[in-house]
Amino acid sequence: MLRVFCDKKGTGKTKALIQSANESVRKAKGNVVFIDDDDRRMFQLDRKIRFISTDDYEIKDYSNFYGFLCGILSKDYDISSVYIDGLFNIVSSDIEGAAHLFYNLEKLSRKHDIDFYININYEKDAIPEFIKKYVA
Repeated sequence: MLRVFCDKKGTGKTKALIQSANESVRKAKGNVVFIDDDDRRMFQLDRKIRFISTDDYEIKDYSNFYGFLCGILSKDYDISSVYIDGLFNIVSSDIEGAAHLFYNLEKLSRKHDIDFYININYEKDAIPEFIKKYVA
């Protein structure tokens, strides 16, 4: 499953994502991963959640980010959920370029039975069609 939370900056998306991750780790059958562009939120997460800050890596585009995710998944076959906070903060590229990433994430989700939850700072009304089907 792929779920996208989008709205303007400062509307509480990150807080809701953290709450969702903390709730899911209690009932998850597998491991939970939380990816953010910095480590400010690390201590708000349950200690059982694997926190990864992309600040330590040079992720330049969506292709790099997809490879980064595949590396995480190949290291741990027991991942059931991946939370990504601020996709457009991690990858500074235009939203239209994300179409291929979302297509690949949907394939990964189905193939490995992983749920992806993604926060993006973007107006709901202006979101491209390829993302609308995932918006929560």
